[in-house]
Amino acid sequence: MKHIRIISALLLVTIFTGCYNAVVMTDKTPSNVVIDQPWAMGFVYGLVPPTPIDASETCTDGVAKVETKISFLNGLVSALTFSIVTPMHITVTCAEPGSTADAGFDEDQTITVPEDATDDELQEIYKYASDLAVKHDKPIYVSHK
Repeated sequence: MKHIRIISALLLVTIFTGCYNAVVMTDKTPSNVVIDQPWAMGFVYGLVPPTPIDASETCTDGVAKVETKISFLNGLVSALTFSIVTPMHITVTCAEPGSTADAGFDEDQTITVPEDATDDELQEIYKYASDLAVKHDKPIYVSHK
């Protein structure tokens, strides 16, 4: 009877263990180019995160989607090491060419900051740029010359 309880408890723990999944989508169109890292190693309950993926060389037109998840095998390794090692599966999907945020960009969307701008002026310029971006739902670029 004692063995049945232990086996039942282990079975329930295994069944009800969820697999973590998070997806971040941008407004860019996804391409077929994918960076896949199934064993990105984190440590100590995930407090030490995996090494960041540098997608700048592969995704020259930007990133459309980033997905992180802990698969069953990732979770098993984490459980066997008492979460000292916490691997996760990271997938980065590159953006299609031409779907970058600056497509259709026109010059009046750039605000140039003077070289001798004071801190108060800088704060006002950034506030103005953020207000414009929200109002027109477009990126506003701030250039320091």
